[in-house]
Amino acid sequence: MQSRPLLRHVLNEEAITRGLGDCEARVLVEWLVEWAELLADEAESDEEAWGSLRQLCRRARGIGRFVALWSQFDCQGAAIQLAAAEKFQWPLPIPAEDPTDLMERILVWEDRLLTV
Repeated sequence: MQSRPLLRHVLNEEAITRGLGDCEARVLVEWLVEWAELLADEAESDEEAWGSLRQLCRRARGIGRFVALWSQFDCQGAAIQLAAAEKFQWPLPIPAEDPTDLMERILVWEDRLLTV
């Protein structure tokens, strides 16, 4: 499958980065772009690639919201509730963790959990 339609979808979905600072948004979008390219190469069908990308985008929106709640809105209780509802498997951050470092650390965990 061509990666361009998948990449366009990632880049046009503003909800993925809503509430994030520029650095955290960049890290999250770059992560999604890498996965979109991988899905385009490895998926057995267009439908499989699109289905996987939609799931990743939903997960990315949740991760972005978690980082925003934890770091920028100082709503750590709400962030913990979101993590439980989304069944995030990574450890909770320390209260004063840098948002970009937090995003990078979460995405490393996500990479360990995801398979194509």
